[in-house]
Amino acid sequence: MSSTEYLDWRSVEAADNLVALFEDRAVRHPERLLIADNAIRLSWGDMVRAVRGFGAMYGDHVQDRDVAIFMRNSAAFLTAYLGVLFSGGRAALFNAAMPRVSGARLMEDLGPALILSDHELDFAPDARIIDAATLRDWIQTETNAHSRCGAGDAPSTYFFSGGTTGTPKRILYSQQQVISAGARMQCGWPLRDGEIFLPIAPFSHIYGYLAGICSPLQCGGGSIVPDGFHPAAVLDQIENEKVTVLGGGPPAIYQAMMADSKLKQRDISSLRVCPGGGASFPLEVHRRWKDLTGLTIYEGYGMTEMAPISVNTEINGNRPGTVGKPMPDTFIEVVDLEHGETILPAGEAGEIRIKGPHMMRGYCNNDAETAIVLRNGWVYTGDIGVLDQDGFLSITDRKKDMILHKGFNVFPREVEEALFSHPAVTGVSVVGAPDARAGEIVVAYVTFADGQSASDEDLRSVCRQYLVDYKMPHRIEVLEMLPLTPAGKVDRSALRARAQADAEQV
Repeated sequence: MSSTEYLDWRSVEAADNLVALFEDRAVRHPERLLIADNAIRLSWGDMVRAVRGFGAMYGDHVQDRDVAIFMRNSAAFLTAYLGVLFSGGRAALFNAAMPRVSGARLMEDLGPALILSDHELDFAPDARIIDAATLRDWIQTETNAHSRCGAGDAPSTYFFSGGTTGTPKRILYSQQQVISAGARMQCGWPLRDGEIFLPIAPFSHIYGYLAGICSPLQCGGGSIVPDGFHPAAVLDQIENEKVTVLGGGPPAIYQAMMADSKLKQRDISSLRVCPGGGASFPLEVHRRWKDLTGLTIYEGYGMTEMAPISVNTEINGNRPGTVGKPMPDTFIEVVDLEHGETILPAGEAGEIRIKGPHMMRGYCNNDAETAIVLRNGWVYTGDIGVLDQDGFLSITDRKKDMILHKGFNVFPREVEEALFSHPAVTGVSVVGAPDARAGEIVVAYVTFADGQSASDEDLRSVCRQYLVDYKMPHRIEVLEMLPLTPAGKVDRSALRARAQADAEQV
């Protein structure tokens, strides 16, 4: 496939902001589907009218002010978000299922002029509920409202990242940072005009935002929004709606879809782009997906503080087991773990530090956390990785996930790869649990394909083919399913707590 068939990602950076880019695409194809969920289907022309209707209702109230959005992926979310930007406001994107205490604390810190939601919020009883009926009203509104969206370094969107204290950290992206990040997302996973997307990760998450909001707007495409992630239903939508770009994300998404016993009978021939990211992909997941579907997962790397960072691409090279090469104008270095100042040679593991035009400028109202992560113009990721001679980056593990067993460093991913080599295994997560003698022990949680199983000794047998003794799992536990975070990643914190509780009972 020639690269000339793809849209030029660099043209995206010529836009002043996401709203200007959206309006430009809408003029070209107002009748084309933009987004569909289980409640409403909107064309690009519908969305233009809905966004202007939002501006007529809220524009004066939200201009130059913060607006909190607590919504699941939907046409209502996209409309509300574009409406806030169109009106000159700053959108703060929150997980829709925010707990009461955390939500109240975050609202006290943000002090928004308006709170938008698709359900009642007990910590914000004055939140405005946005649903399909609201969108239809906005579409019917007669108005000459025009965009007040800023450009360049003007503020655009708040995202939230986990912190060392456990409290989410707020990051403000400028209009240009949003455009730069979206352009590099398109560079990593090249697009054609009018792609049909199936977003899975939450729009409030940086990956879900770039893949589910920016990418469709940039290529003039449409999105088919599933009602939650149910593998069989998602496969139905891929077939029926002729989806070309899978929302993808963490390996757990692909593992769940591969566990569908009827996957081989599905007609997913429309599917073209399968992005991967959010967590490291075992090589076995790459192999199984290719065998079952004929499609390649193009794995990338990013974080709320800067995304995307690196990507495997059809054009620039794909090396499974790595997260690809740096994006344009993006710099990656691997430095020593102790001080983070000595640049390590190719092939040697250390902490990954990054910088680029779409990197964060700091955490809002949090100088202490900013000083930990942002040093000397670099973002220190907290990830351990290796750059090879060809510039491909491999993620070994998170620094905080590394297990210290009898003085030896054990990286969970290596143990997970070993367990994944067993054909019955569909999911694996490895964590450390405290141990009085060893410091920490290795605990593995696995899931099996429907109707299949393996004994503890079977699993240990495959591990012995790959692992030295000190890396062997001390305990292997079988689960029906691995716990997931709202972003679709395996919830290591929950598993770590479970492993610790079990260790304390011994």
